[in-house]
Amino acid sequence: MTAEHSKSVDVFGVGNAMVDILALVEDDFVREHDLNRGSMTLMDSEKQGRLLQELKHHSLELSSGGSAANTMIAIAQSGGKGFYSGKVSRDTNGEFYRQDLLEAGIHFDVHPTDEDHGTTGTCLVLTTPDAERTMCTHLGVSTTLDPTDIDVEKLARCKYSYVEGYLWDAPGPKKASIETMEQSKRHDVKVAFTFSDLFLVSRFSDDFHKLVTKYCDVVFCNADEARHFCETEVLEDCASKIGAMVDTAFITDGADGALVVQDKEIVRVPGFPAKAVDTVGAGDYFAGGVLYGLTNGLNAQQSARWGNYMASCIVQVHGARLDKSRADKVAEIVGK
Repeated sequence: MTAEHSKSVDVFGVGNAMVDILALVEDDFVREHDLNRGSMTLMDSEKQGRLLQELKHHSLELSSGGSAANTMIAIAQSGGKGFYSGKVSRDTNGEFYRQDLLEAGIHFDVHPTDEDHGTTGTCLVLTTPDAERTMCTHLGVSTTLDPTDIDVEKLARCKYSYVEGYLWDAPGPKKASIETMEQSKRHDVKVAFTFSDLFLVSRFSDDFHKLVTKYCDVVFCNADEARHFCETEVLEDCASKIGAMVDTAFITDGADGALVVQDKEIVRVPGFPAKAVDTVGAGDYFAGGVLYGLTNGLNAQQSARWGNYMASCIVQVHGARLDKSRADKVAEIVGK
């Protein structure tokens, strides 16, 4: 029996634990507050609070979130199993987060911090009529995640670890990410990493190049992130460059599906038609679908097809959570 087949859990995820606050707004709201449209802006609790005050007459929806958490939930909704590590406070949002993640089927038991150390992180997700999402994030105690929060015993039981690029914004989570990758290598756990956001590639390009080369078995990014990372506009050239650094890469390209690079061979896997109402979670659900596939007997192209399907489902709903499992669709979609 191989080391991977002896492992009982699919994926060990690590990320910023954030309660998502979802709101539908007009373009004017984003423009008037000078927000970074289509990307993420970090802000303190006071500024985020002022935005929420202006949205007091809007309908707001809460869910446990953060990029890697969304991916873990997508794994569970594909029929897989996972552990998740992220830091919350012992406050109302922290307890909501814990319960919501457990109910979604993901094991989550990182010890919460006391409230006097800060509040659980929150991400205000503003979706405009064109389905674009703009995120206003207060990281809260998620920045206190550190290497001691990584449960190596649980990690060793997993086939893959999955780390989000957003963790690079604070020293503790960054160290926790590297600890996860190093322990993964020690315990025959494959390492998957997502760039997460274009602004992270801009700020941490050197770090990401070193990480990909030293630790990663699988990399996820979108087309814009790939172009910036490789400093070239031709997406196939980007795929070649990333494919020379890592065993397998998945580069999402919007409605055109995704490029799969494995053993330096590039294949485009078409997307699924979808009427997008909200792009929140599209990349996260793609990664979740792919990781489910890679840990449950699908090849890279089949995994990308399932990832494309999961992404097409999530963009047709408001928020980064499907209402039910799609596990009964796997065989139909991938042709098994």
